[in-house]
Amino acid sequence: MMIKFLCRRLFRLVPYFFITLLPANLSYAETPVKLLAFGDSLTHGYGLEAGDTFPERLQVALSEAGYNVTVINGGNSGDTSASGRSRLDWALLDEAQVVIVELGANDGLRGLEPSQTRENLSQIIAGFKSSGARVLLTGMQAPRNLGTEYVADFDNIYPELAEEYNVAFYPFFLEGVALDPTLNQADGIHPNRQGVDLIVQNILPYLEPLLEEGKE
Repeated sequence: MMIKFLCRRLFRLVPYFFITLLPANLSYAETPVKLLAFGDSLTHGYGLEAGDTFPERLQVALSEAGYNVTVINGGNSGDTSASGRSRLDWALLDEAQVVIVELGANDGLRGLEPSQTRENLSQIIAGFKSSGARVLLTGMQAPRNLGTEYVADFDNIYPELAEEYNVAFYPFFLEGVALDPTLNQADGIHPNRQGVDLIVQNILPYLEPLLEEGKE
């Protein structure tokens, strides 16, 4: 009986013994940070195999870098900024602490009025900020065949909103990927697995400060 009693006591103490040996900065017991990637087909992963989408590749990269983060795919193929705005209330239900806003590519492709795109993105950013989320706005560029005035009006939306709302800003989501046939699918618009990996690599330095900020 005494041996059984001692074994039970030892079994109960073992977890506490190992916990005391763990490094003080190990975050396995912490609640993962929720990171919402909110965008269109570039986020959703149009044409890609499971595991190759931007949110999934970002999840892998952040885990390898030691971040305890859950990346949520809030992309919806075909979305304009207006469509994204209509999904905002749904997106806020995720209660994400960090949000990447990637919208506007379809606005530019359709030649939509830049002032409308600006208003929609403004409301989206304001909505996430009001929830307490830390926002990274990613820029987009208009097709160059739409004229210099349209291009200037559209491209300037993003840096101006980033400054107005004081949010982190990544100038161009497709930096280094756009127009490179080796990094895009056959349509020449949507990145392939290699293109997605380059986007993730490029965006990480802009994203990591927001994750570090949450530790303070």
